[in-house]
Amino acid sequence: MKSTSYYPVIMTDDVAATAAFYVTHFRFQALFQSDWYVHLQSAENEHVTLAILDGSHETIPEQARGKVSGLLLNFEVEDVDTIYAACKSAGLPIMRDLRDEDFGQRHFITADPNGVLIDIIKPIPPSAEFAAMYDVSALPA
Repeated sequence: MKSTSYYPVIMTDDVAATAAFYVTHFRFQALFQSDWYVHLQSAENEHVTLAILDGSHETIPEQARGKVSGLLLNFEVEDVDTIYAACKSAGLPIMRDLRDEDFGQRHFITADPNGVLIDIIKPIPPSAEFAAMYDVSALPA
């Protein structure tokens, strides 16, 4: 299979509020907007997209309708400290405080209105122990 695009779709019972959350706090913009579906694109990178879908919409098979559960979105960024400060100032829930991890991340975790976890990450050099587990092409410069 040759994919031409890939993006997560968050099924929710409040499309407008979920879309507004990503627009307000993570600089997404709506490329398509309806009452049951919103397609978002990052204002900084056209290849970073996200969709919000009414989980009860007829396009979803009846047995699969509902709300998102158990999802973690990772966003790699250049300045995790500034985004952390902005999220704290905005009163977003901080599920994991900003910290450096031996496996090669400086990150924090927040959550959207549906409980979707959002991991904001800046890659950092891993410890020697973890560096040995990486393919050389995947190590941060």
